[in-house]
Amino acid sequence: MLGVALGMAGGALIVANNCKLRNLIKKNQEDLMEKAEQYIDNKLEELEKKDKKGDKGEKTARQQSD
Repeated sequence: MLGVALGMAGGALIVANNCKLRNLIKKNQEDLMEKAEQYIDNKLEELEKKDKKGDKGEKTARQQSD
């Protein structure tokens, strides 16, 4: 996903010689990167929550069997 975004931005910069257009492309690239980072952070948080819930469930099951 990151490579595609960088490739699109790089290709657009090669084609575009206009400074305003380059700045617009850079802004869009930064926005895309922020969204990708937020998505990754959210997925990591979800995985951590699932792991914590799984650990608690295993601990209570072990305690009950002892």
